[in-house]
Order: sequence, then structure tokens, then C-alpha cells
Amino acid sequence: MSAPAPHIALSRPYMTVDVFTHTALLGNPVAVVLGADGLSDAQMQAFAHWTNLSETTFVLQPSAAALAAGADYQLRIFTPAGELAFAGHPTLGSCHAWLAQGGQPRNPEQVLQECKKGLVAIGCDAQGALFFEAPSLDSQEIPEEELAPVLQALGLQREQLLMARSLHNGSPWLGLLLDHPDTVLSVEPDFGALKKLGAKAGLAAIYEVQEDAPLIGRSSREARAFAKQAEEAAQEKVTSAQPRLEVRALVGETASEDPVTGSLNAALAQWLTGEGLLQTPYIAAQGVCVGRDGQVHVQTAANGKLWVGGHTVTVTSGRVLL
Repeated sequence: MSAPAPHIALSRPYMTVDVFTHTALLGNPVAVVLGADGLSDAQMQAFAHWTNLSETTFVLQPSAAALAAGADYQLRIFTPAGELAFAGHPTLGSCHAWLAQGGQPRNPEQVLQECKKGLVAIGCDAQGALFFEAPSLDSQEIPEEELAPVLQALGLQREQLLMARSLHNGSPWLGLLLDHPDTVLSVEPDFGALKKLGAKAGLAAIYEVQEDAPLIGRSSREARAFAKQAEEAAQEKVTSAQPRLEVRALVGETASEDPVTGSLNAALAQWLTGEGLLQTPYIAAQGVCVGRDGQVHVQTAANGKLWVGGHTVTVTSGRVLL
């Protein structure tokens, strides 16, 4: 029996893109391999494990069915541990990379991405921010007996929790609406306990509307609540609007906090606007606890669909042998 032919590494375009920020190193990075056709699932997973970023993506030609439906490319999304059906910041960062490498959408009005979740439309606003149309959401109640150990792992009292839902839009989250943004910012999670529970906790709290509130207000609150690294990031905040939502994403599987999370923000937007607790457009702030300055913009299109997006910045650009 002859041995299988060895894989011949090819030089492929490669970029690292920071998402949900105007400023490099203050958003959420994604590694993007373009021209990834021919790579096996195992090779993609191995490279994602090597980059050790929250997500690494691979841009391929769309499937025949997706091409017939108008797709511009296919996106495979991997964490260091496995593949995701959908994720928000990898969707935006990969679109940024595809366009930067000369990609031309078939429809000049939007880019259409194929992924495991299905087809995802991506648009661009007048300021150059990229937005994805929020994918369908499966939302379920969480039994109290399942909530209790999660709250304990987060160091939260039951009275600090206003509402909770299981949210799944291609990426599963436990959506927890807390009583105040300061509560969100002060959580010190027990990641070991979260990992044992297999929980991905999405914390959120709504800011009260304060007309003419100074921008330094949130920065001061952040500085009081967190370490020096977070304080420095908060003091560099440049935004023309106050956030309406404070968000944190705590991932038990990797025992880490995700800096800025598109899938979670999309799910929270669908849940909380559906409950009448938020109105679009609004900005969600995320990442200050890990020294980032994420700004997630949520809008409603004329057809009533929610779009979630933000700015994207190239950090590295070159080639990789895979």
C-alpha cells in the first residue's frame, strides 16, 4: 500500500484584523487566511490552535449552492478547540480582509458570506464601518437550578439578575441582564467553575439615558472598577455617543474573557429590543476589563432586521505557508 501524498504548503494571503475599534490593539483580533481552498479540516484546526486567538478564519470559494444564491465567499471559523457555525467579529474582520485583498462583491450593495449558519449579509455605512445582518436567534428560558451555579461562579446574588435567557445564533450564550453597569464591570469570575459548567456567560446592563452626560463619566467609573491597564484604555476612549449597553463575554471553555463579541451583541440586541428594553440605534461598550475599547453599533434596517457592526483595522498583512 502506497503512503498518502504529502501536503505541499502554499503561500496564502494572511491578515490580522482588529474589530470593533478605530484604533489597532484596542478591539478584538481575528487571524484571516485567504485563498484557503484545499486545506483540510485538520489543517485549519491545527493552525487555529497555533495562532491561539479566540478565532481564526479561512476564506474559500463558496459552495455551488451558495454561489447560485449569490454568495461571494465561504468562511470557516475556528477557535483553538473547534469550529463555530457563526461568529460576529470574525465575520467582519474576514470581510475587511477579503475586501482589502481585492475582493469584489457580486452585489455592489452588500457582501454575502456563506458559513455553517447559512448566508450572512454584510454592509458598509458612510463612515466605513462594516455591519452584518443578525442571524436567526433561538432563545429559551433557563431553569433556576441551572442559573444558580452560574451565578455562584460569577459571584453574583440572585437579586442582581433581572432577566436570563439561553441565546443561540450559531454561537451559544447564557444571556444575563444585570441590574447596573457597575455590577457587570465588577464581576470577578471563577473561570474554573465556569469551565466545569461548560458555560459561556454574556453579561449585560443598560445605562440610564443621561442627556449631556460628560464622556469622562464612564471612563471614571471604569477606572474605579478595574486595574490600571483597563484605566489607561478607558482614558483613551474617543466616541461621539455614550454607550447604552455594557457587555462582557466570559467563556468557560477557554477560561478567558472575550474582548468584544459580535455574536453575543447580536443575540443581546435581538433579545433586549424584542423585550422593549432597548431601542436602536445604540452603542454597546465591551472590553474595558481586558484593556480594550470595543464599540459595537446596532441599527435597524428599513425591513426591521437588526444589523450589528463597527470599525475594523488592519494590524498585520502578509503571507503564510499552509
